[in-house]
Amino acid sequence: MNVPDPQAIANAWMSQMSDPAQWQSWFSKLPAPDANPLAAIMQDAGATVQPQAMEKLKNQYLEDFGALWQDFLAGKTPALQDRRFSSPAWQGNPMSSFNAASYLLNAKFLTAMVDTVETSRHQKQKIRFAVQQIVDAMSPANFLATNPEAQEKLIETKGESLTKGLANMLADMNKGHISLSDERAFEVGRNLATTPGTVIHENPLFQLIQYTPATATVHQRPLLMVPPCINKFYILDLQPENSLVRYAVEQGNTVFMISWVNADKSLEATTWDDYIEKGVIEAIRVTREVSGQDKLNLFGFCIGGTLVSTALSVLAARGDNPAASLTLLTSLLDFSDTGVLDVFIDETQVSMREQQIKEGGLMLGRDLASTFSSLRPNDLVWNYVQSNYLKGNEPPPFDLLYWNSDSTNLPGPMFCYYLRNMYLENRLREPGKLTVGGATVDLSTIDAPVFVYGSREDHIVPWTSAFGSMNLLNPGKPKANRFVLGASGHIAGVINSPVKNKRSYWINDKPAGRAAAKPLDPEAWMAGATETPGSWWPQWAAFLAEHGGKDVKPKAMPGNATYQAIEAAPGRYVKVKG
Repeated sequence: MNVPDPQAIANAWMSQMSDPAQWQSWFSKLPAPDANPLAAIMQDAGATVQPQAMEKLKNQYLEDFGALWQDFLAGKTPALQDRRFSSPAWQGNPMSSFNAASYLLNAKFLTAMVDTVETSRHQKQKIRFAVQQIVDAMSPANFLATNPEAQEKLIETKGESLTKGLANMLADMNKGHISLSDERAFEVGRNLATTPGTVIHENPLFQLIQYTPATATVHQRPLLMVPPCINKFYILDLQPENSLVRYAVEQGNTVFMISWVNADKSLEATTWDDYIEKGVIEAIRVTREVSGQDKLNLFGFCIGGTLVSTALSVLAARGDNPAASLTLLTSLLDFSDTGVLDVFIDETQVSMREQQIKEGGLMLGRDLASTFSSLRPNDLVWNYVQSNYLKGNEPPPFDLLYWNSDSTNLPGPMFCYYLRNMYLENRLREPGKLTVGGATVDLSTIDAPVFVYGSREDHIVPWTSAFGSMNLLNPGKPKANRFVLGASGHIAGVINSPVKNKRSYWINDKPAGRAAAKPLDPEAWMAGATETPGSWWPQWAAFLAEHGGKDVKPKAMPGNATYQAIEAAPGRYVKVKG
């Protein structure tokens, strides 16, 4: 489906808004299929609308707009229940407030039109997404000519805000992304990713970091963390007060971390099998040798959870079971519901990507970053267009958003395999449907207790989908699995340190037993769950301690005779820019 360029449509729409006298005539034509942005999208998708529902919407729209127009002529200021228009500049200027109210009415109308569309669920979701992109782009807050806040600042600064805004825009064009944070405020290894440790092993795919113990005794079994390869590992080791790595070390764990390479042309033929065999499985082998422990506590975050679970299944097929426990944070094993990402996944789009890079090439990190930003355009795009460019502000320092802009490339063959076999065909959940490293993949063969975490407002891994792992792992042994639900989203829900004591989490350690034909139900779990204020991290620490073995004195030096210090953490791989 070809989606119209939101900026072009926005410019066309806003050019017609310059004169209020034109509005009533133009808006009265908007409901007609050939006079609004939805028409082209629907035509491309082969969709039709319900005529009666459309007629009802049209009449309601004309009634609402007529009332708004009369209020405008009478000098009444409309109420604007939208944070984009909450400042006095919008409320105090009749033209601006009417402009904003008209935009909100049109946005409401276009969004409602999607519900009248008759097409498949998947196509309807794509239409809704495309319409929302257009609606967000059309906001009068996004244009200097219709943003009274930006205009006031232009006057107050005697044009300096516009000069700074243009400079900010040109700088971002050179960087290839919108600045979400003051990027001068952070440096990996200086004030991000500062937990003390040592790189003890590396290959073309990853470096392995061993962190320095911080307690008098440590759990006998080490913790090996597999972060997402789709971005950089230091999301788990931001600043000391919100570092999950530092917290795990302070809880008496000997922590090992995979730091994935930022792929370049030398790796453009690398496959999914390589990431399993030369990545996760090799990291497991080295961690066992260095620690002297046969059993490890294993951890996967996002796609890292998909990778480590696949690796454990491959090892199980070879008669090896290295996991004392497994932790999965906002990870997908069952891809039945992939949330808003579903709009990017269909046969046409996956095949197109395969034609481009399946046999070799790179999936560029900046393209992935743009995709994820499009899922929340008001928060991650337009908010910064308004502040950085229209008003000439500098974004404040924010470690999480700095990380968000530090993109990572992926090898094309690996990425295409992941798209097709997981997202499109959902083959990982079915025993025997995938063969990796010459072994048949069957997640039910992973013999280890599992801690599964989901975030309630996660738009990338819906929490009910994260919960789906409960039904794939340890079948017939529901007590071996534990689910914890945290507040907030995909990243902010995970990075919720007890130091700040924010948000809350839900637990329910008495889910109904599971029969083969009756899987555990996430909604039933939630109905019996208890909410607790604060961070869920202590729950995870207790799980690790339970499966960590006895407490022993930490080793004096990292590595061993074979795997010796290469460089200090965080290593050089994580510092390579995309």
